[in-house]
Amino acid sequence: MLLFSGLGNPGQKFKHNRHNIGFILIDEISNKCEFKKKFKGLFGENQIGQIKSYFLKPMTFMNLSGESLLEIKQFFKLKNENIFIIHDDLDLEIGKVKVKNGGSNAGHNGLESISSKIGNDYNRLRIGIGHPGQKDLVDKYVLSNFKSDEYDLILKTITSVKDNINVLIDKKFDEFSSKVNNL
Repeated sequence: MLLFSGLGNPGQKFKHNRHNIGFILIDEISNKCEFKKKFKGLFGENQIGQIKSYFLKPMTFMNLSGESLLEIKQFFKLKNENIFIIHDDLDLEIGKVKVKNGGSNAGHNGLESISSKIGNDYNRLRIGIGHPGQKDLVDKYVLSNFKSDEYDLILKTITSVKDNINVLIDKKFDEFSSKVNNL
């Protein structure tokens, strides 16, 4: 069994923010499963191919995402190697994707929270949102909505991720990144 958790902030005003790319992608790869309130988040389950998969959108706000992940990990006795965290990445161009297991949290507060609760050796699906150019603009930037042309690119990325999800599940990270980044 696998867990896919997208990071974001709860509430309608954050729905299309750059910081909520994790929630946006979870809604798509979960095949629109029914979500219910559980594990301090919105929880759903569905199959991806033949694999039972859980989907989680923590409702604790980004900086406390680890609380939600810890609850679901303990409940289902999940191994970190079967957990995929989907999050925004300022250091990648809009729509670009990188995957890795473990590593630096690069100042991402959601990842810092998760690592402090469950350890650092989980899988990370990083979706590029671009950078505003100056560090003092980052907070406002991540909480802003995508421009329409940027969102079109994000939708293409999401489609490519869905089309190649089995490569991701097989943990062929280089092959997956290559396929989804060659739009």
